[in-house]
Amino acid sequence: MRMWLPDAVRARFDPGGRYGLRVTLVAIAIVLVAVPFSSLTFQVLADGPITRVDGDIANRLNDWVHRSELAVTVLEAISWLGRPVWFYVLIGGACVYLWRHGPRKRLIIFLVVTSLGGGLVDTAVKIAVDRPRPVVDHPIATAFGKSFPSGHAMSSLVCYGALMLVFLPVFRSRTARHVVVALTALIVLAIGCSRLMLGVHFVSDVVGGYVLGAAWLVGAVAAFEIWRVETGRRPTAPLEEGVEPEAAAALAPHHSSSS
Repeated sequence: MRMWLPDAVRARFDPGGRYGLRVTLVAIAIVLVAVPFSSLTFQVLADGPITRVDGDIANRLNDWVHRSELAVTVLEAISWLGRPVWFYVLIGGACVYLWRHGPRKRLIIFLVVTSLGGGLVDTAVKIAVDRPRPVVDHPIATAFGKSFPSGHAMSSLVCYGALMLVFLPVFRSRTARHVVVALTALIVLAIGCSRLMLGVHFVSDVVGGYVLGAAWLVGAVAAFEIWRVETGRRPTAPLEEGVEPEAAAALAPHHSSSS
């Protein structure tokens, strides 16, 4: 079937040019993520059908949660795990660990650029869309800034996702890695749901945050992969072995830079 394709396209799909195929597939993935995000953004800007459903869901969740002090306490604790100040501590601590175990400068750059860049993108989109926060019958939590997209949702996906991809090589078995991926996804999902139930975001805010965060993380991983290949290293399967499998031994807790 490839013989009917244009030369440039056929070269991308040639098994001997797996690097070119990888770049092509990453570009397709980013486009597939960007399209739903753009559609969601237009719905928010035009006050479309999705946004009308949003308000009803926000009030229903708020009405259910505000009656239970325990539920509010648990949700606030989960929400705190998506706050910028926590990510400063978490990413900063991870960078110190990486510096002492190597130092792994490439991974430090990946973490810092991915997390800070994601925060800047989220802020820029918030300013551009300028969507107010939900107004619910029983306010529980207070949040500053604009509503779309959810910064907690986007930052949690980007930062926890980046940390997972950096430290995944530490886990030797495939089962353990799958568990880590699943737990990371669960934490990210819980943070987004907590913002909904606390009444500080619409459903479309959280979904938009996840979609934009996924696009940014995919782009960051793609850039890191290109960097690897340009320096003579093999391409990786990030969700299976992390972004730098060679760092497995160095990142293990028992290993130190003096060993």
